[in-house]
Amino acid sequence: MKQQNYENHSKLDPMFHLGIALLTLATLVLSILFYVTHVGEETLLSFVILFGAIIFLLVMIRLRTYPLQVQDRVIRVEENFRYYRLTGKALDPKLSMKQIIALRFAPDEELPGLVERTLAENLEPKEIKQAVQNWRADHYRV
Repeated sequence: MKQQNYENHSKLDPMFHLGIALLTLATLVLSILFYVTHVGEETLLSFVILFGAIIFLLVMIRLRTYPLQVQDRVIRVEENFRYYRLTGKALDPKLSMKQIIALRFAPDEELPGLVERTLAENLEPKEIKQAVQNWRADHYRV
């Protein structure tokens, strides 16, 4: 696997982002066009197609967010355990989930200091990632 860093850590899933998401958007746009052009003559069919496209969009969004929520919970547990292993203390509950997710890129040597700095300066996730000196790759994030 190639070396991961701040510039290239974002992940694009072609099947989801370029396939499912674009097709869902196209379906929604086409269903709106069909609704606008046929509402007077085929009202029921226009509603069914439009509502079907909206439901498809909502299902697609939920199917994407559920695994991300589970993954966030796993990251919270992993990082809390890692911090405890390194310092003997649990992570401060003041840290937001986004901050904890960003902290996972810090290696063990940098984590305790970066946690303290994050708490003291209330660093944004982007700032946390940019502060990491030796990037700890995460190739498994969905």
